[in-house]
Amino acid sequence: MTRIGVIGIGGAWSTERLLDAIERKTGFRCLVDMSRVRLDLPSGEMQHDDVDLLSLDALVIKKIGAIYSTDLLDRLDMLRMLASRGLRIFSNPSEIMRVLNRLTCTITLQSCGIPMPPTIITESVVHAMSGIQEFGDAILKPLFSTKALGMQMVSADSVTMSELAAFQKQNTVMYIQKRVDIPGKDLGVVFLGGQYLTTYARVKTHKDTWTTSTAFGGRYEPHEPSAAVVALAQKSQDAFNLDFTCVDIVETGEGPMVFEVSAFGGFRGIAETCNIDAAERYAAYVLKQIGN
Repeated sequence: MTRIGVIGIGGAWSTERLLDAIERKTGFRCLVDMSRVRLDLPSGEMQHDDVDLLSLDALVIKKIGAIYSTDLLDRLDMLRMLASRGLRIFSNPSEIMRVLNRLTCTITLQSCGIPMPPTIITESVVHAMSGIQEFGDAILKPLFSTKALGMQMVSADSVTMSELAAFQKQNTVMYIQKRVDIPGKDLGVVFLGGQYLTTYARVKTHKDTWTTSTAFGGRYEPHEPSAAVVALAQKSQDAFNLDFTCVDIVETGEGPMVFEVSAFGGFRGIAETCNIDAAERYAAYVLKQIGN
């Protein structure tokens, strides 16, 4: 029997779909909750409840934690030890670390010449204020977040130093990105094993919100991307060696721009808009990679 574990969140839609797909193909089901893992050093043995993780044939990281924070980097570091001992992990934890931190991901993309909205990185509230004055409207983004949680839109004509100081108190390094005009939606361009899979759109449904995130009422819609969008997404994901990824792109009047590359792209948007069972595809890909 092939034994593949899934690191994820019990009851979460995408995690359960992936567990189901792997169980159908292998007859084995194992959810790994990183909060219940023990790593022993220097042996590198890692235990989850009564399962020796090194005894598995592979691990698939669907979600490393419910809340994005620097703690997730520690979890990925623990998994790096397993990878160094020869366990196949999809995607490699070292690669996930490069996209989990928004600043690390951005610097990597910028180093590759990927077009992104103008961005200022600073620990200075004074520099933050001057940057917002240059931008007009800007989005303050935590370095660790998902689904736009913790982000704030600010305008040059109303933002105050006290507002920026409050954000900086929670975010020592401030990531300030110019708000770009978008057509009410942005795109999730999906890749499996480095190959283009599909694209879906996240559409803003409320006029009083700036984000398309489904956490704030956005909805998924089918979308047929242009060749330029797919080419840009391909170049972006090529900067990282991820087995499953989603590149977030917005189409602006100045051409397509990338917001980020994600290692934890959800399966729901793909299922609802493209009629593709991403969990099934991912499970088949993993089995092929480990020789089954």
